[in-house]
Amino acid sequence: MEKYDVVILGGGNAGMGVTVATRAAGLSVAMVEARDLGGTCPNRGCTPKKVLVAAAHALDEIERAGCHAIKTASPRLDWRALIEREKDIVRDIPSRLSALMAKRGVDVISGEAAFIGSNAIRVGTRELAARNIVIATGSKPRSLPIPGAEHLTTSDEVLSDPVLPGAVVFIGGGGIAFELGHVYARAGVEVTILEALPQLLGGFDEDAVAQLRGESERLGIGIHTKAWVKKVEKANGRLRVSLARDGIESLVYADRVVNCAGRVANVEGLDLGAGVIVQREGRIEIDDHLRSRSNPDVYVCGDAVWNSPQLSPVATYEGEIVGRNIVDGPKHRPDYGHIPASLYSIPAVASVGLTEAKARERGLRVKVHVNDMQGWLSARTYAEAVAWSKIIIEEPTDRIVGAHFVGHSGEELIHIFALAMKHGITAQGLSEMVYGFPTFSADIRNMM
Repeated sequence: MEKYDVVILGGGNAGMGVTVATRAAGLSVAMVEARDLGGTCPNRGCTPKKVLVAAAHALDEIERAGCHAIKTASPRLDWRALIEREKDIVRDIPSRLSALMAKRGVDVISGEAAFIGSNAIRVGTRELAARNIVIATGSKPRSLPIPGAEHLTTSDEVLSDPVLPGAVVFIGGGGIAFELGHVYARAGVEVTILEALPQLLGGFDEDAVAQLRGESERLGIGIHTKAWVKKVEKANGRLRVSLARDGIESLVYADRVVNCAGRVANVEGLDLGAGVIVQREGRIEIDDHLRSRSNPDVYVCGDAVWNSPQLSPVATYEGEIVGRNIVDGPKHRPDYGHIPASLYSIPAVASVGLTEAKARERGLRVKVHVNDMQGWLSARTYAEAVAWSKIIIEEPTDRIVGAHFVGHSGEELIHIFALAMKHGITAQGLSEMVYGFPTFSADIRNMM
């Protein structure tokens, strides 16, 4: 049996994060990855998706060119060439990360891992023992228990499909549906989003979601909440989606039906029982230091953690904390309160801290500043279709407890608010800063 100080299951952002502190401390580290180094985000998620989003941004700019006294012809998107560009951009990521791990002194092992004991795993014919084992296996699309589920595609396949469909149905009204939905809509595709719950984009502020929904519908995207999909079947060379909404059954036809019902921890196949790791409802129970409660020699980080945001920077952050805890002992805890999240629709939605509903649920006495900024000079200059913000301030302390944007470069401005929240800069302090002008940042002082 090969012996290591640390064995990391998964070669994505979380696993990479673990290697920083552990290798700096001179510990022997092995990383087991069944597919491509880097995991979902750079290879099949965030990075390739952003290439498509960038193209949709260009189409949006062309649409607004007339506002700037620019005459343009109707643009034509070559979808196949766009997919080829996306693949070209991400193609060398695994090899670059392999070189990074080699430079860092991490042994990378290719294959599927499974526990064979509390501190041991098997990868093919190899057996590895370690003082600490880290589960950083990421997530996978949640399966939908509906007839015809075999006809569904996932976001992974969308990002590889060289054929632009005429019509697409997204099952689930989460971030992926809106991001890819906006790309498709701007490429001339008929888009429908079906969400079973009453609320779209759970976790984002309801008023921000309402702003995005309005702009999405302006683009021609059909959005239906409380829509229960009954089955998906082939019909005359297309796909037919049967759904029920408010007790009324209806049909939607499409060329692609995409499963956007969320993602779940990818721990199936690890044989956690052999590692004496207890699950409850498919979730590994962990303590405040990201250790398994039933086996403290095992840590969990990244999308495999069931109760933290499934975001690439969060995975890296958790991986770094796990690495430090392995080196220093269980001293470090994650703090998610100041981590921003962005949804890359067009316009983008950005958020940090508490929503208004969560702040009031906690009993905080808050002052809420809501701004429709479409009439502001900055928004008019760029002919923004939506420019909106909501800043939530705790009245007794003048502390910013939440910030939410739609448009107005909110995906960039949100970091200023995150920095202020993390380091205790008050709303007044943020307003008194001198910003470059004319910029979107200069509008911050007028938002509160």
